[in-house]
Amino acid sequence: MTLRVTIEFTPKRAFASAVDWPGWARAAKTPDEALETLLAFTSRYRSVATLADVPFNPPTTVRGLTVIERLPGSASTEFGVPGAVATVEHEPLPARELARSTALLQAAWSTFDAAADAAAGTALTVGPRGGGRQVPKIVEHVRDAEAAYLHQLGWKVRDTTTPALRDAFLVALELRAADEPLPEPNRVRAPWPPRYAVRRSAWHALDHAWEIEDRTPA
Repeated sequence: MTLRVTIEFTPKRAFASAVDWPGWARAAKTPDEALETLLAFTSRYRSVATLADVPFNPPTTVRGLTVIERLPGSASTEFGVPGAVATVEHEPLPARELARSTALLQAAWSTFDAAADAAAGTALTVGPRGGGRQVPKIVEHVRDAEAAYLHQLGWKVRDTTTPALRDAFLVALELRAADEPLPEPNRVRAPWPPRYAVRRSAWHALDHAWEIEDRTPA
């Protein structure tokens, strides 16, 4: 299996994102290191694909990676957010591919929820990754981000509970992918393309799921 990857980079930081696997994106200091880090998380992403019931047979070395686009990063990249939209993410998202992508997205959400539930009441270790933020604050942060992502799809956010946000996100994705109007559009000037919206939301959920797992005392 050849893995299509995009690279987003600045002189200080780079992200490698698997184009066809929403949420599988890792950062490092250089593009080459980002590719190596991406592969280092193969087993953890495999759990996401298994949960989504999507066959997963990735390459085992960087020789199996094909970088299809290199994107100049920004302050967002250096802060630790993959904020550049790839050219491929402006392509249409057919119904079958949308179903696959949203299955992986929902698996990413479930992975985050499971990590947060498992660590509930546990004091996470303190370190540079997330500083001293504990599970309730991480959950709140992820919920706020999901509201922001829904807004960026062009949806007028009214209910900010996590289930409502996620349900609305899936509806917005389906409508946007079909090029149909949203029931209550907002005034965002440049809505995110559905492919990028899925990647960004899945990445954020997994990034914090794996953070919680890594900061949970043994």
